[in-house]
Amino acid sequence: MEIRGNFDGIANKFDANIYGTSKGRLRHQLLLHHLSSFIDSNALNVLDIGAGTGVMSAEFAQKGHHVSLVDISKDALKIAENRLNDAKNIEIYNMSFDGFVSNYKTKPAKSYDLILCHALLEWLENPFDAIDQALKLLDKNGVLSLSFFNQDAKAFNNLIYGNFDYVINGMPHKNTVRLNPHNAQSAQVVIKWLEGRSDLSIVKQSGIRCIHDYLQKKESIVNDYQRLFELEIEYGSQVPFMWLGKYFHVIIHKL
Repeated sequence: MEIRGNFDGIANKFDANIYGTSKGRLRHQLLLHHLSSFIDSNALNVLDIGAGTGVMSAEFAQKGHHVSLVDISKDALKIAENRLNDAKNIEIYNMSFDGFVSNYKTKPAKSYDLILCHALLEWLENPFDAIDQALKLLDKNGVLSLSFFNQDAKAFNNLIYGNFDYVINGMPHKNTVRLNPHNAQSAQVVIKWLEGRSDLSIVKQSGIRCIHDYLQKKESIVNDYQRLFELEIEYGSQVPFMWLGKYFHVIIHKL
């Protein structure tokens, strides 16, 4: 599961570009909506894989959950540590997920009730290995929240902008753009892989930003944001709209 680089040196830019924009704000709020029953539940042991600057971890820590953050970027985790400064129930691990898994196998301390794996698969060489390892760290009846950059939406977005050759050539990664995901995954391929496993069940699946990224009237994002948010929830759970979400979210129950 080799990670293709990290955000050291650009963590502040990453944080601003993601969470200081409408697309990042909307993605975060949609994930919060889908995870609200877990956030508001009794205290859970939560593992946030690829936690980045700790935005999602903070939501759980503030509600009294015990949260372990894992990320390869020390700069991102410095921001996370500042963001979580008042929290008493956190552990921070500056290492790759591979490294964390290796440590866990050597000194298994606990299993987790909930694992967050958001916007990580698209940065890995072998994303399905990461899903498999995450499932192994879950407690019995635990839940995996999986969100990833959707290759199908990336292709469609480029097609409607007329980038035909880029799509035909397989949408090759441009090494000069460090903030762009390297290995987007097809939502339908991931779902098919999950459905082929007998040790889990899919609780919920949703497209994230099925409307926002295709809006021609960009002013609607600001002028009618609440309505946009509500429509994202409504259409994000419906076929065919869910398959065009720029990100895809799956809640998985371990059997």
